[in-house]
Amino acid sequence: MDFVHFLSSHMLDPGIGGKRLYKSVVAQALHAEKLGYRGVAIPEHHLLNILLIPSPLQMAVKIAAHTSHIKLITSVCQLPIRDMRVFAGEVVQAQALCDGRLMLGVGKGAFGFETGRIGVAIEDTKVLFEEDLKLLQALLTQEEVSWNSPRYRFEPLTIMPRPEDPIPLMAAVMNPVGIEAAARAGYHVQTTPLGGSHQQLLDQVNAFRRGKSAADNAHDTRLSLQRGMFLVNNDKDRQHIAQLAHTYYKSFDNVFGGAGIVDKGIIRPLPRAQTVDELASNLLLCGKTEMIDRLSVYADLGIDEVLTTSNFGQAESMTLDMMSQFAEEVMPHLTGYRKAA
Repeated sequence: MDFVHFLSSHMLDPGIGGKRLYKSVVAQALHAEKLGYRGVAIPEHHLLNILLIPSPLQMAVKIAAHTSHIKLITSVCQLPIRDMRVFAGEVVQAQALCDGRLMLGVGKGAFGFETGRIGVAIEDTKVLFEEDLKLLQALLTQEEVSWNSPRYRFEPLTIMPRPEDPIPLMAAVMNPVGIEAAARAGYHVQTTPLGGSHQQLLDQVNAFRRGKSAADNAHDTRLSLQRGMFLVNNDKDRQHIAQLAHTYYKSFDNVFGGAGIVDKGIIRPLPRAQTVDELASNLLLCGKTEMIDRLSVYADLGIDEVLTTSNFGQAESMTLDMMSQFAEEVMPHLTGYRKAA
């Protein structure tokens, strides 16, 4: 099992500014390569103060310029807010500038406030995404592509320059039905139970298995699990991180299927029904032994890599120190671990 550091980029305190925010993001990426993580995952969100990277491809190119081998995974580019003819060219350019290290994670979008302000209703994004993904794949792999649908209607065209390296596509899906369909179509899949239960995770993993087994040629298809986690040394640290995570989810829940109340770009934190202790038990906030045990379960399930989401608003130094400790004490027990046949 491999590990990818998720580059959460929050401005819970908007006073830090964009320069400091993105300097921290790049610093985490450099640290991840030094520590032996397989890759870094780069989110995309707009108009909000959480997960704020408006251009993940631009960030991937920036990180590529300062690293040598770490994988650069977009997590994820929102297709319905883009024109695929323009986006396909941007992807090819980014892959060239990243020396072939880009994995293109794509999705439909998750925050109704965000897509709505850009002119795309969140309830329409699923259908739009399904068409966009088919068109994007065609543009990246074929020449003289034409299209005729209510959204796209154009004569044959060829995206230039043509890709010189493969551009693997990863679909971000949470619903088990969608996960199964994506795996059956041969896409890599990224999923997450967020703050949900282990059973929710099992349902997602089993859906991927069913889809992959039904695919014509998916022997190399990967399942990536995004999971909130933090390696702690004592109960005091655990309580501190749990409280920060609970505070973060007050904002996240507001825009993820919630009321979408945003004041000048700052999401208004709203009360949560889930308690701090309940959230802490669902996330991986634990010491070394428990962390290894719980991640071993993921490896036994056949999960290929874990996208470790570890930034809940704590100081940057605490994040970097935790990454170092995780790489030294946990990763050696699990990196390369595969489910026994």
